[in-house]
Amino acid sequence: MMRTRPLKVALLGCGVVGSEVARIMTTHADDLAARIGAPVELAGVAVRRPSKVREGIPQELVTTDATALVKRGDIDVVVEVIGGIEPARSLITTAFEHGASVVSANKALLAQDGAALHAAALKADKDLYYEAAVAGAIPLIRPLRESLAGDKVNRVLGIVNGTTNFILDKMDSTGAGYQEALDEATALGYAEADPTADVEGFDAAAKAAILAGIAFHTRVRLDDVYREGMTEVTAADFASAKNMGCTIKLLAICERAEDGRSVTARVHPAMIPLSHPLASVRGAYNAVFVESDASGQLMFYGPGAGGAPTASAVLGDLVAVCRNRLSGTTGPGESAYAALTVSGMGEVVTRYHISLDVADKPGVLAQVATVFAEHGVSIDTVRQQGKDGEASLVVVTHRASDAALGGTVEALRKLDTVRGVASIMRVEGE
Repeated sequence: MMRTRPLKVALLGCGVVGSEVARIMTTHADDLAARIGAPVELAGVAVRRPSKVREGIPQELVTTDATALVKRGDIDVVVEVIGGIEPARSLITTAFEHGASVVSANKALLAQDGAALHAAALKADKDLYYEAAVAGAIPLIRPLRESLAGDKVNRVLGIVNGTTNFILDKMDSTGAGYQEALDEATALGYAEADPTADVEGFDAAAKAAILAGIAFHTRVRLDDVYREGMTEVTAADFASAKNMGCTIKLLAICERAEDGRSVTARVHPAMIPLSHPLASVRGAYNAVFVESDASGQLMFYGPGAGGAPTASAVLGDLVAVCRNRLSGTTGPGESAYAALTVSGMGEVVTRYHISLDVADKPGVLAQVATVFAEHGVSIDTVRQQGKDGEASLVVVTHRASDAALGGTVEALRKLDTVRGVASIMRVEGE
C-alpha cells in the first residue's frame, strides 16, 4: 500500500544536472512514487541567481538561502549538485544534523573528505549516496559496494573523463594535434572554457580515489592518487602506439599489490593494446574495467557526463534512499575495514615505452642497453631509426617498477650519446 504523505526533497543547485533532476522528478512523478512506495515532492531549490527563469520549477520553491533550506527539519532527502568543497561540505553535514539523508554528485568533496562525511552520516543514522560522482549514468559504485561485496576486487582500470577521451580519440582517428582536438572539444561543449580539471587529470584523480576506496575497503584520499595530465601527448606518441598495435587513453588505475598488503591509485596517459575492450571506447564515453577473483573481468560502459545521464544516476540514488527512509533503514556506508597501505607511484610495476633522441653512431644501442641492465629493467623490444648523425631509439620494457624506471632514465640523460628523452609512456592492459 502506498503512503500518501510525500517524501520531501531539497535540491541544492539547479544547473545542467540539477535542472534535469527537477525535470525528471516532475515528468516521472507517478513512476517514481510507484517504485518508492510514496510520492516525492520537490520542497525547495537553492540557487545563486534566483531571477533566472527555470522551466517547470515554481518560483516560490526557489531560494538563495541553502542553509535555511537544509535546516527546515521536514526535508527527507537533500540532493547536492552544486559541486566544489564549500559550501557543499557544510550544507551536507548540516542536512545530516537536521534529519535528512543526502544524495550527492560531488566527486571533489567525496575524494577529499569522504571519510568525514560518512562519519557524519553514520552519527546521524542517515544515508549518503553518490553514484553520480563517478562516470555519470554508468552504474558503478553500487555494483562495487553491493553486487561485488562478496568478491575480492584486484584492479579497476577505466576511462572516467569524457573530455579527455574525446580529445585523445580525435588525435588518434584524425591525426590532429592536442590543441586542435581541444579546440574542437570546446566548440562542441565537451570541454570547459578552462579545461584544466579535465586535461590535467584532477577530475579523473578524484574519481580514482572514490573507486579505490570502495573497491579495496580502504580509505583513499585525493592526495594519495598519482596524477599526470595528457597535455604533452603528441601525434608522434600516437604513431609509436600504432606501431605497437596500441592506442592512447587517459586511464584511472586502482590496483591491489600482488602480496595483497597495499594498494595504489593513479591517473595518467597510457598505451593500451587495440585488443583491449577500453581501446574501442570512442568520443566522450566512459568505461571501467573491473578485475576480481570470483567474477573475473567485468566492463561498465556508457555516457560519463551530461545533464540527463548524470541526473539518471542521481534519481537512482534518490529512489534507493527514499525506500530506506520509508523502511526506517539505511544502506551501505563506508567500508574501510581492510585499512590497506596506500603506496606511492614508485611501487607501481608496469611496462614502459621510452623514446630517446640519440647520436647515430656505433655503440649507442649497447650503451643504452647496459644502463637498462644496470638498473634491473629488462628490455622487450628496441627500434632504431637514424639520419644525418641523429637517431631515434624506441625502447619497450618488460614490467618494471616506476622507481627503477626513474633511475634508468636519470642515468640515460647522463650519457653523451643521448641527446634527450623525447617521451615516456606506460603500457597498460596486458
